Amino acid sequence: MLLVCCSPTLSQAQQSPDELYGELFKEVQLSGIFPDSKTFPDCIPLHSPEAILQKYQAQKADTDFNLKEFVLANFQLPKSPSVNFETDTTNDVAEHINALWPVLTRQPSDELKGSLIILPESYIVPGGRFREIYYWDSYFTMLGLQQSEEYQLIRNMVDNFSFLIETLGFIPNGNRTYYTSRSQPPFYALMVRLLADIDGDSILNTYLPQLEKEYAFWMEGEGQLSTTEPAHKRVVMLEDGTILNRYWDERPEPRPESYKEDYELAESSERPAEELYRNLRAACESGWDFSSRWLKDGQSLGSIHTTDIIPVDLNSLIYHLEVTLADAYAQAGQKNKQLQMEEKASQRAEAIRKYCWSKKGRFYIDYDFVAQKNTDKFSLAAVYPLFVEIATQQEAVRVSRKLGKDFLQPGGLLTTLNNTGQQWDAPNGWAPLQWLAYRGLMNYGQDKLADKIAQRWRDNNIRVFQNTGKMVEKYNVKDITLEAGGGEYPVQDGFGWSNGVLLKIISEQGLP
Repeated sequence: MLLVCCSPTLSQAQQSPDELYGELFKEVQLSGIFPDSKTFPDCIPLHSPEAILQKYQAQKADTDFNLKEFVLANFQLPKSPSVNFETDTTNDVAEHINALWPVLTRQPSDELKGSLIILPESYIVPGGRFREIYYWDSYFTMLGLQQSEEYQLIRNMVDNFSFLIETLGFIPNGNRTYYTSRSQPPFYALMVRLLADIDGDSILNTYLPQLEKEYAFWMEGEGQLSTTEPAHKRVVMLEDGTILNRYWDERPEPRPESYKEDYELAESSERPAEELYRNLRAACESGWDFSSRWLKDGQSLGSIHTTDIIPVDLNSLIYHLEVTLADAYAQAGQKNKQLQMEEKASQRAEAIRKYCWSKKGRFYIDYDFVAQKNTDKFSLAAVYPLFVEIATQQEAVRVSRKLGKDFLQPGGLLTTLNNTGQQWDAPNGWAPLQWLAYRGLMNYGQDKLADKIAQRWRDNNIRVFQNTGKMVEKYNVKDITLEAGGGEYPVQDGFGWSNGVLLKIISEQGLP
């Protein structure tokens, strides 16, 4: 377990494809020769980058030069993870998911594969166009692996994330070089807790060094904040001196995997391009890419201002990380550190209630620290304080009422109450948020609504599976005769976190 020192290392600080290929990368991505902008960044070069660029410079001015033919001659196209998988229609949905785990499993390799960061142990990919691990997805996938008794695969995945912390200093969005400028919602501590449920509480002490490094990443710059410089990367000092967190990204440039979309949005916007790119990327770190949560006008992507926002979900997760660190310090006999971290957790819980509880809305809502007020965007991020148990009982009851009145639909909970065409808005529902809502409500005795949410989500998943033979990334919860939509790409099948959450719900609610 945790043989980080013996794992493969990242070769020569692998560069992102846009950095490696420069002009060629931009030309390919803006040309639209691949319908999905993620295709080219995932291609595997057949020659060294230097040799490919040399050929490109020599040939690009030729009158018969064909860009797509050049790419196909010098790169291998990526394959879909489930390209040869056929659903056995005689299986029920749980049998289907258990048959899918091997299809979605990737094994470690000694060879570099383009932009892929090679990991030391096997892991689960979500499916479809997502051919690599994703940080927060993996926790919800692990919930299902636990039900399937795939305990070694859970251990392997925790060790892979520990390897990334040791080699990069943090867990990136996914194991691609083009994801190494940002992370995703910090679920690592929850993964370690899940493994502790399997292997015992001593696991907390085993992974204490990595938990500390994860925390240091999110709190980087905490000591240099001031009233004149109140924000640095992912930390923000509020007007009363409280320090909370926001989402961020190190590179204010078009995302390599969505290059054309970002570039064209910047071209049509009057905002400074770097400001727009930074906010788009920060929203990707949130996992909610994209949502009206981040849009100043509530509708247009061009108004995105993610970095102005103190998100209730992020800070709830960092509270949980602080509590987990305190418990790990207690195990290690480090009493002073335990007490310090308990105090930090207590202060954060109080600050979340102060800044993210809207008395007017009677709901947990993100806080815009630039405008010094809550945003007006109601979203399922409100369930996180219930999930990590920092809400008061009265707050939990009020959140429950709002969920039951406005969010609950025939197929589960809406992500937000806004229909913008973005995928993290109405009418879509997402597996992780259904689980967090269910468990959060159960924590506060709101069992009746929790059961209703779980059962409607379960039945929606099963209906789609029976109609299509697929488990998919997101679901339309409002009109259960339709598929989900919105976003920068078609609905994906597979699908890691939907599989995991459904198995977990079936273990608690049974089949219909």
